[in-house]
Amino acid sequence: MAVAPSGHETKASPPDGTGAANAVPADESVSEVTVTPENAGLKLLIDLAPLAVFFIAYRFIGLLPATAVLIAATLASVVAAKLLLGKVSPMLIVTAVLVTVFGGLTLGMQDPRFIKMKPTIVNLMFAGALTYGLATGRNLLKTLLGEALHLTAEGWRLFTYRWIGYFVVLAGLNEFVWRTWNTPDTEYIWVNFKFPGLFVLSLIFSALQVPLLRRHTTAPGT
Repeated sequence: MAVAPSGHETKASPPDGTGAANAVPADESVSEVTVTPENAGLKLLIDLAPLAVFFIAYRFIGLLPATAVLIAATLASVVAAKLLLGKVSPMLIVTAVLVTVFGGLTLGMQDPRFIKMKPTIVNLMFAGALTYGLATGRNLLKTLLGEALHLTAEGWRLFTYRWIGYFVVLAGLNEFVWRTWNTPDTEYIWVNFKFPGLFVLSLIFSALQVPLLRRHTTAPGT
């Protein structure tokens, strides 16, 4: 899960990954957990915990068994979000479904390529959702982060464009890393890229957005 509007993701953490960050007008069918200063840290912990558990498990038991641990940890994070935050975010649900599907394929076919492709698909889906939102006049990031950030319309538009680009870049990076280092002796490079690599990239990307946010911040209610 990138720390996306993680970066996955804060709602800005990229979900894989890891991030996040994360990305929707207040319509019950697409309602999201509201990110506030009070619950941002807890949400970040819930988003990152499965990746951290996967990273540790890989060190001790290898990629395939760690994939089973990742599935269990991701499903546990869904339960934790419901119990502690009161609602499970759509992005976490999407991530959990894809982790379960691709992780299940990895375990069932004993082929790690499936779990390695999952971050690519997740990031492209998030980029597509944000793009669709802009095309239909619905800024999904504003819905997710509107309680924590107060930006001008132009600020939200630029902020969303940047997250779309970031998600696409993450998808491309994931494809490059896993396809370049795709042997049992080198797969640890992809694991380190997944965590903590994607988390660090999301922190850097989020920090680079501060000047934009400062330029377009408005008073609450304006």
